[in-house]
Amino acid sequence: MTIELRDATAEDLPGIMDIYNDAVLNTTAIWNDILVDIENRKEWFKLRKDRGFPVIVAVKDGAVAGYASYGDWRAFDGYRHTREHSIYVQKDARGSGIGKLLMQALIDHAANNDVHVLIGAIEAENTASIRLHEALGFRVVGRFSEVGTKFGRWLDLTCMELKLPVA
Repeated sequence: MTIELRDATAEDLPGIMDIYNDAVLNTTAIWNDILVDIENRKEWFKLRKDRGFPVIVAVKDGAVAGYASYGDWRAFDGYRHTREHSIYVQKDARGSGIGKLLMQALIDHAANNDVHVLIGAIEAENTASIRLHEALGFRVVGRFSEVGTKFGRWLDLTCMELKLPVA
C-alpha cells in the first residue's frame, strides 16, 4: 500500500467532504448531525489556510483516504501555543495505519510551528483512537461525562494531550 501525505488542495475538498459526512452519519467521531456541502468545506479550508493551520491529506490510489488538521483549542491569546487536532480516515481505510501517518505528520508540523501542546478530544468509547494517541506519546488528562449526545445516547469525552519540546 502506497500512501502519499501532502498538503491538501481545493481539489481534495470533495473527498474531505465525503469522509466528514460519513463520520457524521455513521460514527461518534464528530458530534454533529448536520451534513456539510462543498461550500461549507471551501469555507472551512479557507479559514484554516488563512490562520496558517495545516490541512494534510493521505492519498491512496489517487483518492483522499484521510485528512488531518489542527486549529485553535481556545480562542484567547494565552492559548496561542496549544492546538486541538482532528483526524478522519475513509471508512474502508480505517485500521490500515493511515491515521497514524496523519497524526505523525501533524505532530511534526506542530513541533515546527511554535505549538507546545496538542489536544485530542475523543469519544470515550473510541478505544482505537485512544490507543493510537497513547502509542504516539499522548496521555489521558481527563474525562468529561455525558457532555454530548448522538444516536440517542449520552457520550463521554476523553481528553488527551501531547507536550512538544519548546523551541
